Amino acid sequence: MPKGITRISSADFTRVFDILDYQLEKYPNKHALNYYSGGRWQSLTVQEVKQRSEALACWFIREGFQPGDMILIVPVMGTPEWMIIDFACQQAGLIVVPVHATVQDAELQVILEETEAQLCITADLALYYKFKSFPEARGRSLTVYHLDSTEKGYFKGIAGVKPADEELTKLSSIRQQIQPDDLLTVMYTSGSSGIPKGVMLSHGNVVSGIKSILTILPIEPGQRVLSFLPFSHIFERAATYTYIASGMALYFSHDKDSFAHDFRTVRPHFCTSVPRVLEKMYAFMQEQSMQAHWLKRKLIAWAMQTGKQYRPHVKNPVLFIKLFFARVLVLSQWRKKLGGRIRYMVVGAASLQPEIARLFAAGGIMVVEGYGMTETSPFISTNRFEPGQNRYGTVGMAVPGVEIKIDEPDEAGEGEILVKGANVMKGYFKRPELTESVFTADGWFRTGDVGKIRYGRFLAITDRKKDIFKTSAGKYIAPMPLQNHFRQSPFIQRCLIIGFQKPFVTALIVPDFELLQAWCAQQSIHWTAPEFMVYNIKVRAQLHAEIDRLNEELPNYQRVKDFVLCHQDWSVETGELTATLKPVRHLLMEHYQKEIDRMYH
Repeated sequence: MPKGITRISSADFTRVFDILDYQLEKYPNKHALNYYSGGRWQSLTVQEVKQRSEALACWFIREGFQPGDMILIVPVMGTPEWMIIDFACQQAGLIVVPVHATVQDAELQVILEETEAQLCITADLALYYKFKSFPEARGRSLTVYHLDSTEKGYFKGIAGVKPADEELTKLSSIRQQIQPDDLLTVMYTSGSSGIPKGVMLSHGNVVSGIKSILTILPIEPGQRVLSFLPFSHIFERAATYTYIASGMALYFSHDKDSFAHDFRTVRPHFCTSVPRVLEKMYAFMQEQSMQAHWLKRKLIAWAMQTGKQYRPHVKNPVLFIKLFFARVLVLSQWRKKLGGRIRYMVVGAASLQPEIARLFAAGGIMVVEGYGMTETSPFISTNRFEPGQNRYGTVGMAVPGVEIKIDEPDEAGEGEILVKGANVMKGYFKRPELTESVFTADGWFRTGDVGKIRYGRFLAITDRKKDIFKTSAGKYIAPMPLQNHFRQSPFIQRCLIIGFQKPFVTALIVPDFELLQAWCAQQSIHWTAPEFMVYNIKVRAQLHAEIDRLNEELPNYQRVKDFVLCHQDWSVETGELTATLKPVRHLLMEHYQKEIDRMYH
């Protein structure tokens, strides 16, 4: 085990809200939850969090809410208030239903109809008006509050009025009746199909995930962690529970534009992330090299190329010396920008390009990739932090208590990934037929992902089962690995591989416009706006050269023969990306149908 890694023992808590008492008993933290206000970081002790969540739970009971009632929350990023609301609902036996701030009207309609929720709490005033007007326009009753204390409609229940003794006694009685198998939350996920389905997770489901991941993470009580991912996602929500159970000091980033400030002032030891955050940092380094003096530009390019060769298990003296200088001169800047103390990051939600993980590792930050789903609370597998336990390009080994099986593997060892464990959901809310369809007769959950076992025990995801298609030439194409392959180019931000029943493969591509603009300045190409630059002859020639270079590494039937440059990024708001930033194939093909048709005529 590497020096400095301490394992937190999994302990006796059986319901999620028990972790407050667990931290209070084992790792009482004066800085349990931290938020930025009034120009400085302010803290809540775990005792204060416990008291405020109990007071709010009593408010829910006083207002007539009954165990089993559903409460909609619409967070953006995590805050102490959201955790207090979450813990309060749990203790009162209420079911929390997080809704993404970017939810589409059709999805919201389904959620309101299925949950029959009477109360909704939103992050801000804009979301308040959106969620207040929507049900009214459809003749539904929904009480809506928000968390902006300066505006009308503020959720005063969270103010923490001290409850009476008899109210606390009633709350204690309700708490005692809540069992590990009772429903904790319904998490709506639409995936790339666009049809929302409510994933039912019990206390036991989520607790099993917390306990399994506690035995893996290189974290210690009292260390600092920064949370900046959306709280409406199970990945970050379960991560925050884990931090509390471990006794860490949890800091919530106060704004999506404040990452640099937050990392610099918090100086965290650890964080969870998604590939897009790391990709932006990588792109920033590329832009810096474009704008720098020729000597500095050469140095950055050399350091990044050297960093991509990093292999922790390969002992090469010459490479070791080169990496030392690359780290000192360039790569260590990443760690400094992240506060200077961070040593480890766990990345999930989508696939990470292996060379980016190697670059961070060469710069002193070990990035490990994991795999999970909302339906599995969410942890399924992850790479580890010990030597030899991390393989780039894979999502690691199954977490403790989870079994993985490849169903009906083909000659290459690929097949659908099946999962079994205490972490697997109770089912889809009010969808018994759908629930039945995703479980085998002997109880394995069908993930819908295709994968294989590499290096004897490491899981690699190769694609989504429903996304694999056949060309008119009869060749099967798995689009995800090809999309990741072409995204190795720093000029390509997003890619969607196309070719179902077509004679050859093509692609929709979103360029990295910031890098492209820096490149244009370097090449003395006049920059106007993205909607015009995607048709610029020299720009298209540069993207063509990038694609041709990457095509050389592929068999002929997988090579991209033509492409469309999209002038604006795909977004969750338009429905073109899922909440976890995966492309929604059918919608993108619909939006760009004319351009796609032109490539095949």
